[in-house]
This record gives sequence, structure tokens and C-alpha cells, in this order.
Amino acid sequence: MTNKAAKSFFACQECGYKSPKWLGKCPDCGQWHSLVEEEARPPSGEGRRHEQWGADEEPIPLSQVSEADHPRLPTGINEFDRVLGGGLVAGSVVLIGGDPGIGKSTLMLQAMMGLSRKGANVLYVSGEESVRQIKLRSGRVGSASDKLFVVCETLYERIASMIEKLKPAVLVIDSIQTLYSSAIGSAPGSIAQVREVTFQITVMAKKTGIPTLVVGHVTKDGAIAGPRLLEHMVDTVLYFEGDRNHIFRILRAVKNRFGSTNEIGVFEMRESGLAQVENPSAVFLAERPEAAPGSVVTASMEGSRPILVEIQALTSPTSFASPRRTVLGLDANRVALLAAVLEKRCGMPLGGQDLFMNVAGGVRLTEPAVDLAVMAAMAASFLDRPMQGNTLVLGEVGLTGEIRGVGHMENRLREAAKMGFSRCVGPWGAAKKIKIPGTIKLECAKGVVNALEILF
Repeated sequence: MTNKAAKSFFACQECGYKSPKWLGKCPDCGQWHSLVEEEARPPSGEGRRHEQWGADEEPIPLSQVSEADHPRLPTGINEFDRVLGGGLVAGSVVLIGGDPGIGKSTLMLQAMMGLSRKGANVLYVSGEESVRQIKLRSGRVGSASDKLFVVCETLYERIASMIEKLKPAVLVIDSIQTLYSSAIGSAPGSIAQVREVTFQITVMAKKTGIPTLVVGHVTKDGAIAGPRLLEHMVDTVLYFEGDRNHIFRILRAVKNRFGSTNEIGVFEMRESGLAQVENPSAVFLAERPEAAPGSVVTASMEGSRPILVEIQALTSPTSFASPRRTVLGLDANRVALLAAVLEKRCGMPLGGQDLFMNVAGGVRLTEPAVDLAVMAAMAASFLDRPMQGNTLVLGEVGLTGEIRGVGHMENRLREAAKMGFSRCVGPWGAAKKIKIPGTIKLECAKGVVNALEILF
């Protein structure tokens, strides 16, 4: 009689740890209820790894490697190309993650339809939608081309045969968690399957030079589902961010071997698909209230592009022993630090106030250049005094209340001048180092107290 433990095992869906019995907590990564039973089936005969992607390469001296410039392949979506670094690189593997319904498949379909209309053969492999469902969705975003080939398939070996026969210019896999290889006995979406299929796709892309776009599911924590090794294997990792209740979507790179990781792409979700937002500053400030206490505009650098955003603050007396601190779009720890500086250095008793912070438009700000704007919004709400509507606030704040300089000051001021701002309150000494646009006046402050005196 065969022991059941020899036929199955329990694998952690977060890190891949294997155990002969079920455990409530993974001993390796510490996740609870992440171990799932998988069947240890022997590999089938057709599950041999594909070796048809060209002959074995021999080591050559680096000095003999050709430096010929391989042009990038633009997708036709400027915001997408900006995040990629200028377009798709031959043989690169791009992993795109995001919440369900955020628009990952729509973005992929729009980009591939644009490439196919330029004459490039494109293969779109979907493991979640049928061919008819893809056709219905394509009717919303544009007209299809004869160069765009779609297939509903989940077995990697069959997909490999299609790639060898069609030889597409670009390949899309939607999504990687639905694919499986017959060489692995576990179920589709398991750690072993995701790791094996991603490895095979990466080898195929490097050998054939086909740029490959891979869509990945995300966990409840927002990370791409599967082993952490998945992000190390690919060349570029993109995250599609945004709230489904908002119309704006932000495409952000967290890893890019062929470009900057600071660039972002801004899209607007419409009935006809995703539309590019060429001027994000105008969109984020379009509905800004006038003469509203607690509303402050600042400039955040996203890669090489400055974006003007509105920071909102609301303070109200608390009825609890410990005041609430609710923060959206900002680092909560950073906001608590700035609130402490405002209370200590400026004498504002925020310890008895509930504090609510928000960045309008669903944008997330991480750089310290917005510190002074955050503190100005808190002070304006506490004093119940509005600021001038044409004022921009910039500066990093230290624990002693000093205001430090920020990078790319000229680019930020030029963007502010273009949007009609005529006044900027910033760090001391900034006017001596940069060229200020003629339509904007820079007022420098030595510290937080001095800045608040200028603003109010």
C-alpha cells in the first residue's frame, strides 16, 4: 500500500517552501495559511525542456562583442514607452502587475494593436479569456489588424510550438499564473509552475530576441504573486497603480535594466480604453478648490518630468484619548514626523487634533521635497486660513525646523510658471543657484517658522 505522503506535499505559495505535512505558518517566510497541497506527479514524456531556440553559444571575449545599436521598438503609446525607457528592447522580458480590473489587459491589447497596425506580427496568448472575449474587448479600443494573432492556451509546450512557427515580433502572455508546463507535476499557478514557465519564457526571449510582455497577478499585499525570484528573472518590472473608483491610472517601473526606474506614465480610463494624459499637472489641478484652507500645491519630480499636485489636510479636535492620523498618498510615518516638528518648533498643539491627509487624484508622493507643502497644508487647516491660489510650496524639512534644498528646482519652477503660478515659497539660498523663470517670484525661507510667516 502506497503512503499518501509520498504522493503529495504542501508548498508555500509565497516562498516555495515544501513540507510533508500541512503547517499553519510557513517556517521560511512566516506567512500564515500559505501552504497548499500539491501532487508530486512524475513529469510526462512531452515535458522535456525545449532546446530549439538556437545552437549552444560559446564564450567570447567581451572586447569582441559588437556594439551595434539595436533600436528600440516603440509601442505607439508615448506614456508606456516613457516608462520602458523609449520602447521595447529586443529579447527583453517585461513583467506587469496590478490589481484586478486596473487595466493591465487593456493596456497590453492597445499596445499590441498599435504595433500590429505598423506591420509587426504580434502573438497575444491569453489564459483567462477566450478568443471571442478578446474580440469583444478589442471593439472598444480600436480596429483589429490581420497582423495581431490571438490564442487561448495555457500549456507552455504548445505555446512554444506556436512561437517557433509564427516567429512574432512581440509576444504577450496574459497571465503567467495561468500557464503550466507538463514537465512539472504541480497545478497551474503554483510556485514551481510559475518559476519553471517564467524561466522557459526568459530563455526563449534571449535566444530569439522576441520582446515579451508578461502580465502577473498580485497578492492582497500588492506584490506580484509567485516567488520573489520571478522579479529577478525578468528585465523590467512595472506596476499599474490606481484606485478603480478613480479614472486615473499610473504606470510605474520598480526595476528596469534598460532605462530609468523614476519615470511614470499617466493614463485615464475611458469607455474606449486607456487614454494618455500628456499634461498630468493640468489634470490633477483641474478641480482644485479656490481659497480653501488646507489646500496646498507642490511640484513632485517623477523621473525627468515635474508634476504639480494638490495636497489636502484637515484637522479637527479629537474626542478620543489618542488622535487619529489618516494618510492617503503620503508616507504616514513622514507625516507624523512633520506634525511633531510643527507642534514643537511652531507651537501648534496638534496633539489634540485628528489629522487627515490626502493627495488629490490618487497620486502617491514619496520624495522629501514635498515636506514643506505638507506642513503648510496642516498649518492652513489648523489656522483655518487659505493660501493664495497662485502659490507653490517646495522644500525638505529637518527635525530642527530647517528647510533644505531640493533637486531639479528649475524644472519644477518652469512647470509651475507654465501652469500660471506666479509665486513660490522655497528653501533659503535657492535663488542664488538657479535661473528663475521671469513670470514667477521665489521667496526663500530660512526655517519653517519663517515660511509660515510668509505664507500666512
